[in-house]
Amino acid sequence: MSILTGPEIAARRSRGDLTIEPFVPEHLSTNSYDLTLGPELLAYTGEVLDPYRDNPVETLVLPEEGLELSPDRVYLGASVERIGSDLLTPIVKARSGTARLGLYVHMTADLIDIGSFGQTTFQLHTVQRLRVYPGMVLAQVTWWLPVGAITLYEGKYQGSVGPQPSQSWRDTPAVVSA
Repeated sequence: MSILTGPEIAARRSRGDLTIEPFVPEHLSTNSYDLTLGPELLAYTGEVLDPYRDNPVETLVLPEEGLELSPDRVYLGASVERIGSDLLTPIVKARSGTARLGLYVHMTADLIDIGSFGQTTFQLHTVQRLRVYPGMVLAQVTWWLPVGAITLYEGKYQGSVGPQPSQSWRDTPAVVSA
């Protein structure tokens, strides 16, 4: 796989090979595009999360003065931008500035499937109290050229708008022991 440079990201977007909407040319860097945080977060409300169950969440609207994140929780945010491609593989990571503050943006699920289009959900976790703001530049997406036959994503998160809670409960039926 090969990573696209900033100018190549812009050229591929112009040709329709990848989607970034809205597109702000100043968000291009040497080999990535900066993503911004949307206006709300989701936070799980249960003390114990269960991958075999639909876990309840609360919606937190981000005020202009920001919202302080606590290190004992996982927050789900979404990019303002809608991204995707049928030809390239996007990978989302924290920007170095936010990472140096101890904020994990995509804890482990950084690979976006080819054919997936939507606002990407950030899995936010901070190592100490940290304030986030709506519209802040938070993450970056890189675009990679895959090798081999492409199978397009048709999964449960297709077309995501806003932060999406885990739907792992849809993958594996719960096993209940007597």
